[in-house]
Amino acid sequence: MDEKKLIGLLGLSVRARQATFGQDGCLKAIRTGKAAVVLVDEDASPATREKYEDACRHNDVPLVMLPEGSIQQASGRPGVAMAIAPGGLAQQICTLSGIDAGKSK
Repeated sequence: MDEKKLIGLLGLSVRARQATFGQDGCLKAIRTGKAAVVLVDEDASPATREKYEDACRHNDVPLVMLPEGSIQQASGRPGVAMAIAPGGLAQQICTLSGIDAGKSK
């Protein structure tokens, strides 16, 4: 995975208003089909990871674990998770992360 390109795509997603932040917002996006991929920092607590893993598995949304601090670096916002809306940016993020883009909604 090319971290520099991935962080660039995450930044584009934020500027294009395709990203959702916060636990409530991300989980709502996952459950309502408005998330094509969810990204979680490695520094997230085990309980937080499990919550996102369960929600993503149940709703068939790909989950990508990112190196610590990647989300804050890309978005300028503190946080451990972000959901990306369906579209070209989400497909590029999936492809760059090595995930089958066809699996994302």
